[in-house]
Amino acid sequence: MKNSLCLCLSTINKLPLAKKIARHLIRKKIAACVNIVPKVISIYEWDDEICEDTEFLLLIKTLPANVKKLQREIKNLHPYEVPEFVVFKSAEVAPAYFNWAKKNTRFSR
Repeated sequence: MKNSLCLCLSTINKLPLAKKIARHLIRKKIAACVNIVPKVISIYEWDDEICEDTEFLLLIKTLPANVKKLQREIKNLHPYEVPEFVVFKSAEVAPAYFNWAKKNTRFSR
């Protein structure tokens, strides 16, 4: 798809860490934008226990060519043993938004 973006999701337990990761991704031009959604409740199983935590959801917008680099950066910066990393590829992106996102990211291996 010519004008496609990827929306990548990740959660983290502390707002300062969420901001640190977001700023790093923007500074390195790996992502065009990161939204931080506060206080999502995550319920999951870990080590045979049902856990419930309040986390911050990162909504990360990037070019498809940057997804692998983004995943490596999340893994390196994230404190979790298994950080969430889920990617959705866009079906459609407004041309003006796509052009802005493309201008503010660059492909990096």
